[in-house]
Amino acid sequence: MVNIFTVNFPFMKSLFPSIEPFNHFFLQTQAHSVYVEQCGNPSGVPIVFLHGGPCSGCKPDHRRFFDPTYYHIILFDQRGCGRSLPFGELEDNTLIHLIEDMEAIRKQLQLENWILFGGSWGATLALAYAQRHVNHVRAMILRGSFLARKEDMMWFANEQGVARIYPESWQSFVASIPHNVRTENLLNDLITVLWGKDELAIRRAAKAWQSWGGQVALGNAYQENDEHPCENTIKQVRMELHYAKNHYFLQENELLQQCNKLSHLPIILIHGRADFMCPIESAWKLHKALPQSKYVVLPSAGHIAQGDEMIDALINATEHFKHV
Repeated sequence: MVNIFTVNFPFMKSLFPSIEPFNHFFLQTQAHSVYVEQCGNPSGVPIVFLHGGPCSGCKPDHRRFFDPTYYHIILFDQRGCGRSLPFGELEDNTLIHLIEDMEAIRKQLQLENWILFGGSWGATLALAYAQRHVNHVRAMILRGSFLARKEDMMWFANEQGVARIYPESWQSFVASIPHNVRTENLLNDLITVLWGKDELAIRRAAKAWQSWGGQVALGNAYQENDEHPCENTIKQVRMELHYAKNHYFLQENELLQQCNKLSHLPIILIHGRADFMCPIESAWKLHKALPQSKYVVLPSAGHIAQGDEMIDALINATEHFKHV
């Protein structure tokens, strides 16, 4: 029998008050300077926030999912993201490099273990890190999990996937690709354009990629941005495609196949039923591979970590681990 937890509270929890870091620094590597910040209680239980993307970056509100009197909150912008330098740099930027950065941060902060809190691509990174360094993981909270399988990319970037829910937006996305480079593989077409020399085509395709992602992630809340894409937008899109074209530096189905290494860990899986970016099947498959996990279904929530239902579930999860 499967235990499915749904949220139905008369009084939902909200974000904790805004806070500022008590310390920040740059983790220096050969090609990158990785921005790291610490908030909350320096002597508290360590919890690390893993942002999505790739190439999304941390925001001030990301500090607010955690009780600052209890948790030692660690946030970092992954290589080439946010405040890390150089922005958009693809050299030495792979999943293994990000895992190595996490270990370097943990060691520099002299932490024996920590809780992993990740959503979307951040959940991918959390799983990959935990499967390699399980002895240093205390627990995991995963939201909108992305398993980086071929079927996940086919869902997002194929006319037989989520395009069937947003056909008008999909048509606009396809139309951004010049006719002379169109093939049966839209992802390869985008890569051809983004690494090409036609600046107008590059900007048009980058804007279309971000618009399509925004539509799928935000659903009815999405509003089209008429601004022309800046250089950093193009770099961000190139980083996302860099990871996608390399299959996120994972073997097919690797994250599910390696879940046996995590069978003893306390894990909470939170997923919105209306998540069209990463359909809830991903969390269901994870729960089947991790039967000890708590599987939390949010009936009305989508993909992003916003909205009363999602915020309440995430904060309930961080509060839960105060007592484990």
